[in-house]
Formats: sequence, structure tokens, C-alpha cells
Amino acid sequence: MICSSNLCVNPNLLATHSKCRVKLKARSQIDMEISGLDNTGRQFKNADEMWREEIGDSQKKFDWYRNGVGYWQGVEASMDGVLGGYAHVNEPDINSSEAFINSLLTHLFPNSGRDQHLVALDCGSGIGRVTKNLLIRYFNEVDLLEPVSHFLEAARKNLAPENLSVSEDHKAVNFYCTPLQEFTPDAGRYDVIWIQWCIGHLADDDFVSFFKRAKAGLKPGGFFVLKENLARSGFVLDNEDKSLTRSHAYFKELFNQCGLNIYNMKDQKGFPDELFPVRMYALTTGTLKKVGSSRPKRHSNRPALIK
Repeated sequence: MICSSNLCVNPNLLATHSKCRVKLKARSQIDMEISGLDNTGRQFKNADEMWREEIGDSQKKFDWYRNGVGYWQGVEASMDGVLGGYAHVNEPDINSSEAFINSLLTHLFPNSGRDQHLVALDCGSGIGRVTKNLLIRYFNEVDLLEPVSHFLEAARKNLAPENLSVSEDHKAVNFYCTPLQEFTPDAGRYDVIWIQWCIGHLADDDFVSFFKRAKAGLKPGGFFVLKENLARSGFVLDNEDKSLTRSHAYFKELFNQCGLNIYNMKDQKGFPDELFPVRMYALTTGTLKKVGSSRPKRHSNRPALIK
């Protein structure tokens, strides 16, 4: 349930919205890739210095995660709540995500996955926004992973069969009220693990541990989609919700440590200028060949937007 950050902005754009699943750009510019700053403009020489200060002992690390979840426990379980007052970005977000997943299914799954029983995991699912508006139309089963209990209860209601506009063979199955750093998926269950606006809550060591565990949850040929805010360089620490916005180079280093390959990536379009850039990564555990048809997997099930 978190986001990331980018640098250099007109200060007049910064005042009014809290930092939720989409975030405002930070106040100052990072000069070197190894350096970073927090949301007050304080500089860090490198990530190690920042992590030593934030999670340098077991109590600090416990507090980091407790405070992160605590922030979200005070947020309303609504579209506007989880999107930080930017509910209007839901439509361009879903449209870009749909184009991305359509392309991946087309290129990586025979017949775009039409002949398969597809299963997805929605990490940092919040109120079920991405599942309801996108994933449940493409996957026969979707599991939701969310550590904030009142978000997950809202997701249960939003994804009840009577509130869906999909056929009965598309459904939300499991609702896990568990943080990413403690979750281990069932082996070989998922075709796609979708991780959006939540990985910034994980410290680097837990980031790597999560993906190493989660790899075992993928079916052969399965993949991850990571959709996150992006810093232009280095990193930006949010002291309020305890999250880190990483740069592309920072992500690449962590992906290498996880043993993941970037199969494809695409930048989000259509967001307000004051928000940080957002990038989608398709990550694989090996080198995948394009095997699908050229025809995208379009469903007659139309999105039923959460109001």
C-alpha cells in the first residue's frame, strides 16, 4: 500500500494532498544516484546510511512496519482514500495496466491464456480496486493480500458476487490480511503476481526475501508485474507513512539480487504533473519466449468501477 517519489518540482504544486497510493513529487533534486533524501529535503549520502538510521536494530525495524501499517489504518476505505485524494487517476491507471497485461498475456501465454485457468495474486490490494476493475476480468481466480484489515473488509464487499459484472467462473477466492514481508504463497499457484503501490514499504532485505519466496508461488511461465512510483535518481524516504521511492537504477540492483529479469516495462501516462512518475515492470524468473497469438485477450466482462 505505498508509493514512491520523484524529484524537482514547482513548490506551488506541493501543498494540499497527503501521501497515499499516488504521491506528490519531492521538493529538491538528488544530484547523485547513490544519494537520497527524505520528504523534508534532508540528504543521505547513500541508502545504507538511511537504512541504518531507520531500521538499524530489531526494534527500529519493528517500528518501521508498525508505523507504516498504522498510517494506512487511519485512511478511509474508499477510492479517494487509497488514492490520496486523487480518485480521478483510477481510470488512466486501469487503462494503462490493462494495455500492459493484455500485451503480456498475448505474448507469453498460448492463445493469450484463453484455454487456461488463470490465477493471480493482488499484493497491497487495498479495497480491491485493481482486482475489481482489472484482474478479475482476466483471471479465473484472484487472491488478495492486504495488511490493513478495514481495507480488506471493504474488498470482500466490493468483490462479492452480487457486486461484480463478470461471469461466475471469475471470482475473488482468498483474502489474506498479512504484510508482504511475512507472506509466503502456495507453491505453483499463480500465473501472475501483481504488486502495485506497496513495495515501497519493504526494506531492501525484505524486498529481496519477498520476491525469492514469491517466485516459488509462480506457475511455470508465470511472471510478476510491479507497478510503482519512480524517483529520477537515488531514493526518497517518506517519514510519515514509512515508505521508500526508488529510482530505476535502484530497482534494477534489487531485481538482480532477487534473480529476476525485466521482460518489459512501460511508463504510466495521463497522471497529473504534480505526481511522481509511475512505471510498470514485467519481471520473469528466466528468459521467456513469445509464444502467444497476436490477438489480445479481450473479455466481454466490462469494468465495474468502485465508487
